[in-house]
Amino acid sequence: MKIKLLLAALMALGLSAQAAAPQKIEFWTFSMKPKFTPYFEGLVRQYEAGNPGVKIEWVDFPWDVIQTKLVTRIVAGTPPALVNLNVPWADEFARDGLLTPVDALLGEARPRYIPSTLEDLTFGGKTYGFPLYSNVAVIAYNTQIFQAAGIVRAPRDLDEQLAFARQIAERTGKAGLCPALAKIDGLMLQQGLPLIVERRAVFNSPRHVALIEKLAATYRAGGLLKDSLFAEDNFPAAIDAYKGGRLGMLLAPPTALKRIEGDAKDIYAITDVAPAPLGPTGIADGGWLIHFAVPTGVDARLLPAVGKFARFLTNDANQLAFAKQASVYPAMRQAANDAFFTTVPARAGAAEKAVAAGAVSMPHAHTLYVAGIDDYDELRRYLVKAVEAGVTGKQDVKQALDQAVTIWNKKLAALRRR
Repeated sequence: MKIKLLLAALMALGLSAQAAAPQKIEFWTFSMKPKFTPYFEGLVRQYEAGNPGVKIEWVDFPWDVIQTKLVTRIVAGTPPALVNLNVPWADEFARDGLLTPVDALLGEARPRYIPSTLEDLTFGGKTYGFPLYSNVAVIAYNTQIFQAAGIVRAPRDLDEQLAFARQIAERTGKAGLCPALAKIDGLMLQQGLPLIVERRAVFNSPRHVALIEKLAATYRAGGLLKDSLFAEDNFPAAIDAYKGGRLGMLLAPPTALKRIEGDAKDIYAITDVAPAPLGPTGIADGGWLIHFAVPTGVDARLLPAVGKFARFLTNDANQLAFAKQASVYPAMRQAANDAFFTTVPARAGAAEKAVAAGAVSMPHAHTLYVAGIDDYDELRRYLVKAVEAGVTGKQDVKQALDQAVTIWNKKLAALRRR
């Protein structure tokens, strides 16, 4: 009897200890240390103080290894509760069944997020993340070059950007624009030109050809900066040319204006800023949403606590604080409408104007990418090579796009047969 009582007591103690054990929530970010260590450690302390039954563990990985780490932990059955992802990663993980929809966990917070951010994270009618922040491009322009070229305002659409670039080249001998043509797929999508319809490539249509021919005409006129024009990342060449007074317009995130101010005060002094033109789709240039996703395999009993913590991480106050430090834009409505983003101070410089110009575009920001295609980067390289051949005059534009479409469709057919 005493043994039974002892066993019962031990079991009771064990159950009591188990019940009292704190819930552990492990969340992952990428490339946040060391700059944002005080911010995230402060959030952890604040949340634990207000939720004594919860233990938070923050882990940060470099951006280029976090996917591998995540897959490894999911397969091992020990996933983190939350993980930072971008939208293309989330789309792929969701297709592979590696993410848990969070519609129920968003709860009453859903209407507080900017609608476009939730749209970015909705796949197959289900939402797969808590939006955290995004960015947008603004258009910075050299007012002296504009004046010399007889241009009196910022361009309002892509056609005007290219027309102004040709005019700048003709009247000043300088390049007007440096588009990121290695990301031509995003530009096509922003202009309402799909790359794939019903699992077949269609980017050799008359409208696609017309777009590339406009770029080619601007290239022949000297309106496009030729430095690294088709490089995977041509932004360093573009901003260097702008700081050197060799480029009339720069499409860039608002943070770039601070770099110009620090490196080329003379150019900064003659720089003005405007919102980057929306495409005919109404989508702003430069959107790239980062969010917190819930991996598959998280204990269902922990999900309510995970949802509560995720809503805390991404609430208005915390998004606003992070966005100010990181020079990005919040994904929450109230935070995005804070006076920090929407008010231009008296005698503001280009950097302050850029923050407000970006805020105008933020509700229209989407992450532009081609969804649902394995080995997409390889396909994109064939497209970029075709565009380069057409823009630089090495090949007829229609012929170059036709050849790339043929390659795409062969590979897409092979993928369908897998």
